[in-house]
Amino acid sequence: MDQDGLLASLTSLNIPKNHASVGLSNLIASNRQVRSLFANRRLPDEGWSDIQIQLFLLTLSTLDTSNSEDRWCGVGEREGRVYSSLVSQRNFGLSHGVGRSGDITEAQPKAAGSSTLARLTLHLVMDAIRRGSGLSASTAAAHGIVLPLCTGMSMSLVLSSLRSFDSNKDKYIVLWSRIDQKSCFKAIQSAGFTCVVIPTKIDNDEVVTDLDAMEAAIVTHGEANILAIITTTSCFAPRVPDKVDHVAVLCEQKNIAHIINNAYGLQCEITCKLINRACVKGRVDAIVCSTDKNFLVPVGGAIVISPKEDVIANVGKVYPGRASSAPVVDLFITLLSMGLSGYKELLSDRKRLRQGPMIQGLTKVAEKYGERVLSCPNNSISFGITLDGLGRPQKEGEDLVDHHKRIATEISYFGSMLFTRCVSGTRVVPRAQLKTLGGTHAFQGFGSSTDEYPYAYLTAACAIGVTEIEMNEFFVRLDKTFKDFIAKRKKDDVKKAMADLKL
Repeated sequence: MDQDGLLASLTSLNIPKNHASVGLSNLIASNRQVRSLFANRRLPDEGWSDIQIQLFLLTLSTLDTSNSEDRWCGVGEREGRVYSSLVSQRNFGLSHGVGRSGDITEAQPKAAGSSTLARLTLHLVMDAIRRGSGLSASTAAAHGIVLPLCTGMSMSLVLSSLRSFDSNKDKYIVLWSRIDQKSCFKAIQSAGFTCVVIPTKIDNDEVVTDLDAMEAAIVTHGEANILAIITTTSCFAPRVPDKVDHVAVLCEQKNIAHIINNAYGLQCEITCKLINRACVKGRVDAIVCSTDKNFLVPVGGAIVISPKEDVIANVGKVYPGRASSAPVVDLFITLLSMGLSGYKELLSDRKRLRQGPMIQGLTKVAEKYGERVLSCPNNSISFGITLDGLGRPQKEGEDLVDHHKRIATEISYFGSMLFTRCVSGTRVVPRAQLKTLGGTHAFQGFGSSTDEYPYAYLTAACAIGVTEIEMNEFFVRLDKTFKDFIAKRKKDDVKKAMADLKL
């Protein structure tokens, strides 16, 4: 019904014409926003209201055949049937998912609404990455795809897609600059490749890329056998982002693919500038980013971006089957709700907090208990403080291995105390931990991304969405945990001394 027809219908119900005109003006404004979204295919400057977003999603859902039961007769095995009305409402009636079995980016004949949603979401998130995060539209963020997979599974899919190129058929090795997170290691193995871990090195407090070790590994294993090098730009302190610009030059020279694990790096302008530089200086094939860590949505989605159109196209073709639309719906709603100004405000708030309150608060607590903040200026998301003062000195006759095990137990208990005080997200890393991944590779010093990091430490992140109130409360609870831990240790020492006297 057009505007005049709707006005006539309202007035026929004895709604005063001036009242009806006011209501219609709201509808016209809303329709103008929708037209702008289709025409510009980018984030609105200001976020939409919840009602506007819901109305648009329900309008899109009417384009799917499963929501027109009186007109369509579905006799296939997949007709978008949903038993629970609650589940249907949760998904706004968008039950067909996205893509087709041959390509996750293909439109579905009977799901025009779901297909439209997927295309618009990609445009919106690419705009957020370009105009918000600052990745270049001509290089790093030239092309992209939204996947309903976590970062690790998306990494595995990217590796599989690279192998499908004819020139890579016989390559079976992936070099991985060590980062002590299990997902990436498992992603390489699940894609059917042999993972060669490239050791890192220590530079003051920072754990950094060892380019010499990387070049040596290429010589050892042979360029012809190496599919890709995986680097990381978002990590826990004291690990800092890899020197991806230098690695990109090396990959260009050796004709080796380069994948960057940028799980939560979109929120950091320093990291985005580093990635832009890498794409200009050398070779970058794909950059994998998490939706939940960067855009505050539930876990389950990733964005893969690339300077190369054929890489992104191949990722879409390698994905087996259709994909769930749930992560797409979540991302679409969130981006429209934020608008560009809302997203930029979140980035600005995080930057302000990490430059002042985060460092100041951690320093104050650390120095109070004889510890210090680790100096890792190249990591602007994760921060660490030493915990060596929490371990008791080496006992007489106690060998170094037993001493490290005992200290690890004592310091790990500090982490559990934080958790019982309702502090989540911190990581307590004792020295000399040993962990085996995939049943094949032993990581000495696990957690610190290097074999012999000289300190035990705790990390905390200044990530997008954190508030100054949360941060200040964390410092209060961290202070109290230090105090309680030391008090408990003194109490335990007194008990032990009394027991020894009785003996």
